[in-house]
Amino acid sequence: MTRTIAVIGAMDEEVALIAQSLHDTATTHAAGLDVVSGTYATKSGETLHVVATVAGMGTVNAAATTQHLIDVHRPEAVIFSGIAGNLNKHLHINDVVLGGTLRYLDSDMRLIAQSAPKTEEFHSDPKLIELADEALDDMGITHITGIIATGNYFVEGDENVNRVIVATGADAVEMEGAAVVHVASRNGVPALVIRALSDNADTEYETFKEFDISEYADTAAKLVLNILGRM
Repeated sequence: MTRTIAVIGAMDEEVALIAQSLHDTATTHAAGLDVVSGTYATKSGETLHVVATVAGMGTVNAAATTQHLIDVHRPEAVIFSGIAGNLNKHLHINDVVLGGTLRYLDSDMRLIAQSAPKTEEFHSDPKLIELADEALDDMGITHITGIIATGNYFVEGDENVNRVIVATGADAVEMEGAAVVHVASRNGVPALVIRALSDNADTEYETFKEFDISEYADTAAKLVLNILGRM
């Protein structure tokens, strides 16, 4: 039976290259999503079935999308690919943070952790991190396996950045990663969050949204394709 891998991004730019790299594609429309299905060949010659979609921004969009893909397509793994704000002074724009640990920055986890999977933080799958680490080394991309903070607002400015760092110890901040791994964990599906750093969380959203983020989104997307080739 052909193995299925699900790939999610929050914005069009984060999924475009992945969808374009699939073969024999078809698009389905359900649950407010356009899901591109296709095939991708591994280095060993196996053909993977890959489903890729744009979830939209924020934790609810990410969680709903993850559950939909798991319910409909039964993937053996879920990969989130996208950009994030950099909080680590030792990293630079277009470096990559792998979500070794993912923490919500605006949630009381004492309450949420009373339900499955009964944890106050979430973790990408170690085997997927290992594949990503090998791929990043081969690609020559500076990277760490670090802490990613997820919240439902755009973080910018020194005061907000410092608040996030104190609350979570994060290396990067974004709006979807913890929700993806949270839902995948509830379903017993391995997940990986990849974040290419697009900014230093020092720009207002009204300015940031005018930026061309395709270079950074493609860095994460190329990593996803490299990982798929190693699976």
